[in-house]
Amino acid sequence: MPFFKYTAKNQFGENISGKVESQGIEQAAALLQSRGLLVIKLNPLTEQSFAAISNMLFGVKQDDIVNFTRQLATMITAGLPLANGLSILVRQSKSEMSRMVAVLLQDVEGGNTFASSLEKQDVFSRVYVQLVRAGETGGVLDEVLNRLADNMEKQKEFRAKTKGAMIYPIIVVTAMVAVGFIMMIFVIPKLTEMYRDFGAELPLPTMILIGISDFMVKFWYLVLGGAFGGFMLFNRWKKTPIGRKQWDRFVLRVPIFGILRQKTILTEFSRTLSLLLGSGISLLQALEIVTEGVENEIYRDALKEATKQVEKGVSLSQSIARYEEFPPILQQMIAVGEETGKLDDVLFKLSKYFEQEAEQAVKNLTAAMEPLIMVVLGVGVGAMVIAVIMPIYNLTSQF
Repeated sequence: MPFFKYTAKNQFGENISGKVESQGIEQAAALLQSRGLLVIKLNPLTEQSFAAISNMLFGVKQDDIVNFTRQLATMITAGLPLANGLSILVRQSKSEMSRMVAVLLQDVEGGNTFASSLEKQDVFSRVYVQLVRAGETGGVLDEVLNRLADNMEKQKEFRAKTKGAMIYPIIVVTAMVAVGFIMMIFVIPKLTEMYRDFGAELPLPTMILIGISDFMVKFWYLVLGGAFGGFMLFNRWKKTPIGRKQWDRFVLRVPIFGILRQKTILTEFSRTLSLLLGSGISLLQALEIVTEGVENEIYRDALKEATKQVEKGVSLSQSIARYEEFPPILQQMIAVGEETGKLDDVLFKLSKYFEQEAEQAVKNLTAAMEPLIMVVLGVGVGAMVIAVIMPIYNLTSQF
């Protein structure tokens, strides 16, 4: 999701600045207002900016948040006061994380709740903040922090598996493009000179290959510029409301990969909703929080409509049954959870089920990508070999 840089006034009338991650500028403004901030200035933070690059390299990482959560939960479980635990973490954490924890400690010692202190920091999601607030209210902050750490570790492991499935095809495709570019720029022109010296009659495939090579040699900057420009235009289009929705719908319809994407979304949805409900947060509020974190416009729109139906008194199972994005097993199991009063437990079991389905989809994707890449590679290499060998064969037949 994109980042937005903001300047706002807090409840004390002080100007504060920072960055917030959200789907769009309207959602970012609404998120800041929900934190009690009066937005003065809000601008997109481009990925090319120095601040974004610096934060990516030296800022607080997700691993730091997981470690912070786990360590703080352990200390609170052992009976250590929150302020003392934060003070220890200030000394133990890395530079950027240490500075952030020091700010949290200062806020807590100043009389603020831990949740309100976390809310001022952009690295903590709304799910995280709401769970901590529920833990503070119920006096079970240590349990909530342990659940959060477990959930974040599972999410990290699950996302690593799904991303790992794409590493092999990305490397192969990148290598294919690089080798093809080198062939067109450096190798084909040498063969072209040889053919011209011998006065060979060139077949159509060879003429097409030479034409492409000549164009890339003469106008290589246009090729690179066009590719870069097309990539930037695609990214800009994808960030528009219409483009984002169309792209998300297209991704869900891609064979095998679409299934993986669907299972990933359902895994995170069911796991996060289970965590929120298990911590005492109401169903309506939990749905609003989960909807905000869904990284797919199709599912986000469906959940928004389902939340409105729940607000009117319709059960969650009946609300999501209207949308084909949610499989029947999700509707049936949620209905069971609503009838038994154990919706959080049912959702947790569902998250495990969808996680297993996603892992199987990863295996299927990997198994399908390897032969597909080999076929594409074979066709590309074969076409190039035919275009290069045919003139040589014609030359030898003339002698």
